[in-house]
Formats: sequence, C-alpha cells, structure tokens
Amino acid sequence: MPDQIAELQLPPLSLYIHIPWCVRKCPYCDFNSHQADRDRANSDYALPESEYVAQLRLDLISQLPWVQGRKLQSIFFGGGTPSLFSPQAIGQILETAEQVVGFAEGVEITLEANPGTFEQAKFTGYRSAGVNRLSIGVQSFDSNQLQQLGRIHSGEEAEGALAMARRAGFDNINLDLMHGLPNQTEVEALADLRRAISLAPEHISWYQLTIEPNTAFYSAPPVTPGSQLIASMQGSGRELLASEGYCRYEVSAYSKPELESRHNINYWSFGDYLGIGAGAHGKVTLAETGQILRSRRTRTPRDYLSIARQHPELLHSALSEPHTDRVENEDLPLEFLMNALRLADGVPSDTFTRYTGLPMSELQKQWPTLMAMELVERLDKRIAATAFGFDYIDEILQRFLEQA
Repeated sequence: MPDQIAELQLPPLSLYIHIPWCVRKCPYCDFNSHQADRDRANSDYALPESEYVAQLRLDLISQLPWVQGRKLQSIFFGGGTPSLFSPQAIGQILETAEQVVGFAEGVEITLEANPGTFEQAKFTGYRSAGVNRLSIGVQSFDSNQLQQLGRIHSGEEAEGALAMARRAGFDNINLDLMHGLPNQTEVEALADLRRAISLAPEHISWYQLTIEPNTAFYSAPPVTPGSQLIASMQGSGRELLASEGYCRYEVSAYSKPELESRHNINYWSFGDYLGIGAGAHGKVTLAETGQILRSRRTRTPRDYLSIARQHPELLHSALSEPHTDRVENEDLPLEFLMNALRLADGVPSDTFTRYTGLPMSELQKQWPTLMAMELVERLDKRIAATAFGFDYIDEILQRFLEQA
C-alpha cells in the first residue's frame, strides 16, 4: 500500500454532542444511553446539567488542535434524549461552539427530541437558542407497537409535538420512524408511514428495526417479519415516499428536494466530525501528516464527569487515550466505501483522493468485477452503487474485500 499523496485536503468539519440520559431505556436501543433519575422532591429529572455543560466546553476546547482553521458546517445533539436538557443549557453549548470554533454560513443545528409533552414546552426555547432543525423520535404511531418498543408517548402526542415545533418556528423537521416491528404487517407499516407523511415533515428517517447485542430485545427477541415481507414493505414504502416527493438520498433517509441533512451528508461523505460528551465518537484528518484518526470518549457519564474534577490539566488525554486510533492506509479504501456507498448518488470520484490522500488505483483494481455484477457505477465521475447495488451494499463491501 503506497504512502498518502499530496492531493489530500481537509474535509468539512461537523460537531456531534452526546447527551446520554433518557427517561427510560428502550428494549431495542444499543446507543450509549442511561436512564435519568427522578428528583423525589418535584418529580423532575435529576440531571447534572450545569456540570455536564461545563465538561462539554472543556472537551471541545481540548480538541481545538483538530479544528485546523475550519468552521462548523453542522452540529448534531444526539442521545439519549437531548431534549431532557433545558434550552438554556443547549444555548450555552452552542455559544461555546461558536466562540471557540466558529460557525460556517448557514450552519445546520439539529437536536433530537422525544414527542412527550415534557419536551414540547421547550421547543420555542430551543429555537431561540439557535437550534434550526428538530429530529423527533416517533418510531411508530401505533399504540401497541409503541408499548412493545418501550416508548413513553402516544401517536397523538407525536402529532402534537410536530405541531408545537411548527408553532415554535421550526421549518426543518425530521421524523424517525421504524418498520419491521414485532408482528407488523405491510398494511400496518404503510399506515405508519402515511401518517408520518400527512404531517408534512421535511425529512423522514425510515429504517428497519434490527436486534442488536446488549439490548433487552437481544435477550428476549420479539417475533419480527421475515425477509420476504420486509422486502415487500420496503419496496411499497419507497414507492409511497417517492410519490409524495421524498427523495431517497441515503439508505434509510428521505427528504424533500434540497432538504437533506447536511450533517448526514458530511458523515457519509467521509467528512470530519468532532465528538464531545460521554461515549461520543469523532473522526478527524491531520493536515500535516495526512493521518486520519478515530476517537471515542469514555462511555459512562460518571467517569466522563469525574475526569475533569480530578485531572483537568490532562483532560484530552484522559478522555481519549487509549481511545484514539489511527486509520491505517490499508484500511482507508474500505472505510471510505462503507460511508460513501450509503449515499444514493455516491460522491464525486476525486473525493477519495482528496479526503484520503490515496491514488484511485486503490479502488480501480476491484471495480471491474463489481461493475460486471452491476453493483457499482463507473469510476470516471462518481463513486456510487447502481440502483440495484444500493440495496446490496454489504455484498459490495464483501466482494471488495475478497478482491483486495
């Protein structure tokens, strides 16, 4: 494998902020989330909000050497349930990010929210704090499915949450919706999707329930639809979304024209992103050496918070080491394809050389076989799967490995 070459350039930079607490851990969830304790005095949630915000600030400052003159193209608050934090706390985090890194023009700032009434009352505050995009975790509108999924809202509350967000001034809203739920029929899956479409969100994330290790569903798996039924409901759902003007730009992401998530696009285009918060992941490119690093923060909120108290002067190394890994040159082609091929249109062909510093020959030797199988497009303009291959990305990656 050759050394990296001079054409490498720094990709755009985003910021991911992890808020790890939630009201209740859902049985399908494998994210780094932790159930919040109730304050017995007032039935509110006992969260170390101010302490965590202070730690996030220190965490971000510790990563300034990785910014390298760039401004933030997008910011994403994920969790857990970020909407458990107050608008004031979210505003403080954004103020810090703007002061110490800076925002690009038109920066996209997304916050994940649950549809319960506890969060709805905060939407106006979030909008005033600078959040300009909401991602509302609906998952289903069916009361039986919501109960099985461990959700604490109803379908009506989900509809109310979107209405409240509109009144708060949000004109860019994503709805998260699942299919392939326990014992779900195609009729039920499409009914969920139609109800989501009727609310006219700008973006819909429609993805299949998967049973992940270290979840309650993994220990006691529910009965989910078989592969043929899943394929049928996916085909019907995609046709429905297309007929309503939602373009499929990523494996499970659909949007109105020109309203794709900028954060998603940067992530799948092999862009850079800083990760702050307990369990947050990041990926950065170093201009001087051409190295690409992947980092991950310590997972538990208790450990994340205690580091700053005990060793503030060692914050960056304490949070990251030994959790920062160099992506070796021989791994870069596969890592790049694992991201880029998830985009329906792929990425411009020169993105590979610009963002990895490697010559196109590292892809070209495997490409003829994949093209012969009608899985990928020609490499002259874009790195992309064909319309057929887009549903077989795992097979493309496996074939790519076999040809390496």
